[in-house]
Amino acid sequence: MSYDKDNIFAKILRGEIPCDKVYEDDQILAFNDIGPQAPVHVLVIPKGAYVSQDDFNANASDAEIAGLWRAVSKIAGELGVAEPGYRTIQNTGSDGGQEVPHFHVHICGGRKLGRMIAP
Repeated sequence: MSYDKDNIFAKILRGEIPCDKVYEDDQILAFNDIGPQAPVHVLVIPKGAYVSQDDFNANASDAEIAGLWRAVSKIAGELGVAEPGYRTIQNTGSDGGQEVPHFHVHICGGRKLGRMIAP
């Protein structure tokens, strides 16, 4: 799948659509999800054009990969969910539930989250 430069996250990165930003650095933008599934539900996206986690892992630089995961931990700490815990989710492809074709990580927390996948 090729990258769609008109996906909603690309538009957010270009400033065409506003977001409720919680963190930004040279490589990463993080913002509150508009349809939160937990008291804390933040999306962390790389600023590079990556379709999925597989695309990101195959094509991003080592600095981008490390930067994303360090940012996830930093954001979780700043949002107060590092203790007692949080969940990260990366949906890949249609069977994985990916809705936006731009790699992103969900940080969810702020309460007990229960089972990962419903039976």
